[in-house]
Amino acid sequence: MNTLFDKIWDSHVVQNVEDGPTQLYIDRLYCHEVTSPQAFEGMRARGLKCFRPDQIFCMPDHNTPTHDQDKPIEDPISKTQVDTLAKNASDFGLMHFGMMDKRNGIIHVVGPERGLSLPGMTIVCGDSHTSTHGAMGAVAFGIGTSEVEMVMASQCILQQKPKSMRINIEGKLGKGVTAKDVALYLMSKLTTSGGTGYFIEYAGEAVRNLSMEGRLTLCNLSIEMGARGGFIAPDDVTFEYIKGREYAPKGEDWDKAVEQWKLLKSGEDAVFDKELTFNAEDIEPMVTYGTNPGMGMGITEGIPSLDTIDEAGRQSYIKSLDYMGFKPGEQMLGKKVDYVFLGACTNGRIEDFRAFASIVKGRQKAADIVAWLVPGSWMVDAQIRQEGLDKILESAGFEIRQPGCSACLAMNDDKIPAGKLSVSTSNRNFEGRQGPGARTVLASPLVAAAAAVTGVITDPRKLI
Repeated sequence: MNTLFDKIWDSHVVQNVEDGPTQLYIDRLYCHEVTSPQAFEGMRARGLKCFRPDQIFCMPDHNTPTHDQDKPIEDPISKTQVDTLAKNASDFGLMHFGMMDKRNGIIHVVGPERGLSLPGMTIVCGDSHTSTHGAMGAVAFGIGTSEVEMVMASQCILQQKPKSMRINIEGKLGKGVTAKDVALYLMSKLTTSGGTGYFIEYAGEAVRNLSMEGRLTLCNLSIEMGARGGFIAPDDVTFEYIKGREYAPKGEDWDKAVEQWKLLKSGEDAVFDKELTFNAEDIEPMVTYGTNPGMGMGITEGIPSLDTIDEAGRQSYIKSLDYMGFKPGEQMLGKKVDYVFLGACTNGRIEDFRAFASIVKGRQKAADIVAWLVPGSWMVDAQIRQEGLDKILESAGFEIRQPGCSACLAMNDDKIPAGKLSVSTSNRNFEGRQGPGARTVLASPLVAAAAAVTGVITDPRKLI
């Protein structure tokens, strides 16, 4: 019996090239401002139009400032990229959610919340974290700029079929443990190359019990394990989330769609190339201590000592800790924090703001903390205000910025200064990822909130 990955992949095969890649049909292409300009130029040079323009959606997110979006962008490179996307979308007749459009935000937040990313689809974007959309029960993956052009021109892509892996998380997650902690835990066990060559299906009781937002976070981080993508079989949680959204099927079409979507699951006797099982009770709130997302640990643990690191990896391990200013064996608890960032395509959704607000309610932001709270979209921003979370956050001394990728990556104004330690809900902690010389600790919104009100790395379970 086929795996769900096989079912979706095989139903999109246009042709198999002998001893070569598969020609795969793509249902949805997302374009942002960073990886699309050369693709559009290539189309112009060849005198081509987009083959299926209705399946392509464009929006700026990486370079958008998170303040004064109604004014011209000050940074000339960012301005050029954002303006170029608007012109390209117009020239090629594509749907464009520009800055200040109520549908704008981070592309991987907007796709699901608008009902553009649906079960059973193949979805691509010139961005590695396209794996996020796998939470909808789709096969979604990042592609290069030349491949973006390929999809624009033909609505197809040439791809080698990845192997399949299933990761089961059984049992119930403990207090204060989120989908972000699950992902960081998996990376700490499997390393950042543990998923290389695979597409991962997440399953098990703990995964089924995750909200849609939690599933989006988990699938977002598949790429950080080296996987081509990650996804979760659609179920009632998925259908409930999609129902009534702007681009979701309506009326009779909805009923028909759900009937089809209910068939999207791996067979009882499906055989995976690799299968792993973990226990949810073993996971506690997590933090990273190094310069890749796999260098993570439970918040109450100590940084691994040198004798636990194999000899081949010791030099890079020491280099990583030197960059972070940490020592083997130290505790992370109590370390002074300078910046806190809530947001990104990993944790910029309404549930993440609810979690953050639940910790800071009735408390005050620590005096020397700079906190950037950035919704993943204008829809999230509206939900924050409808639910009164803005009042809770403001009375605790926080301000909410405008949507965008923000401090996830140093491509806009929101950069962490050199040497400063940031607790971030984003997805990468590489050297300089949040700004030249910046030091990043990846964590969940609960851990970020605990740091924001105490000024140091703190176990959020003490504050819940």
